[in-house]
Amino acid sequence: MTASTASPGSSRANALPRALWALMVGNFVIGTGVMVVPGTLNEISHALGVSIPQAGQLITAGAILMGVGAPLFATLVAGWDRRRLLTWSLIWYGLLHLACALAPNYATLLPLRVLAVISPAVFTPQAAASVGLLVPEHLRGRGITFAFLGWSVASVLGMPLSAWIGGELGWRWAFGLVAVMSVISGVWVWRAMPDGIRPAALSREGWGRTLGSARLMTTVAVTLLFAFGQFTLFSYFAPYFAQTLGLAGGGLSLLFLWFGAFGLLGNVVVTRSIDRVGAPRAVLVTLGLIALSLLLWPLGRHSVWLQALIVVPWALGCFSANSAQQARLVGLSPALAPATVALNTSAMYAGQAMGAALGGALIAQGAMLQLHWVGLGVMGVAMGVSAWAGRGQLVRSQVL
Repeated sequence: MTASTASPGSSRANALPRALWALMVGNFVIGTGVMVVPGTLNEISHALGVSIPQAGQLITAGAILMGVGAPLFATLVAGWDRRRLLTWSLIWYGLLHLACALAPNYATLLPLRVLAVISPAVFTPQAAASVGLLVPEHLRGRGITFAFLGWSVASVLGMPLSAWIGGELGWRWAFGLVAVMSVISGVWVWRAMPDGIRPAALSREGWGRTLGSARLMTTVAVTLLFAFGQFTLFSYFAPYFAQTLGLAGGGLSLLFLWFGAFGLLGNVVVTRSIDRVGAPRAVLVTLGLIALSLLLWPLGRHSVWLQALIVVPWALGCFSANSAQQARLVGLSPALAPATVALNTSAMYAGQAMGAALGGALIAQGAMLQLHWVGLGVMGVAMGVSAWAGRGQLVRSQVL
């Protein structure tokens, strides 16, 4: 199935297909499920009688599976009809979150959580890879960033709602909410996606060209670095704000809502402007915004209002950075998009695992108030690598 061949200037050619709305909502559910653990970390720790660093291992273990699984599953599902693949990945997500909600103890919850996040390893990269077959080339950047708006919406609604439900009713109800939304979203994807969407399967030679391209792999490394920098602190927002500002329950969910609203705004702005300003520049700007918040972070320790202002730049760049990275990689090589998008997703989750693990280790050593400095240092490296890759001064392999 191919995109419409209407002229680029026509309104029909500039309209995004309805299937992208289903993919966007699917990413919202996926994002909510990924962030349900950070949002309810305090409640999980208290209810199951484990420490904050131990509860944080749910983030690390899940991120490792998602990081390793994204390129592996990209190979295993090559050639599958994406309507069926994406639908069943959401159904799986729902069933495993229900099982997590019923887990009697931490030892049971940990492997169930790891099994649940197979779905993000499949859905997010394969939805992005499908966009190129749903929209014409001149709308590819907009289509990909639109599908990724779901992650920003998850930060606006999903994570704050999880934090509020976790504080008021318990973490199990937050997981149950994700289970219900997953099944509903799966039905929507089934109804909205056309049959026959099958991105071309990459051969061993295609993977070799991907992994052998200095420019592509350096661009993927940017995602690994900025995810690492962010999640060193982001994974522990809930305990950090509880310790410094005394926030829990409703207050914590409001701050997450504030963060998410600006995250959505940032993604909308990038979606509207990326085809005009270019993906490399959009990435550099979004990473600079995150670095600015990390630099100013200590100023918000004693004031909720000042902390709310300081998180705004971070929120603007948080989700839009990855959206821009996805568009950047697809633009560099549309033919290799199934591989590069999967590797980019892998890098995002690998960075999340690294950040959560390092943050947990630092918290165990009593260094929670120093997490932002580590994140800032890594973010600076990410910006440097991104600028280097963007100048195109690397020795390039042939990219088609």
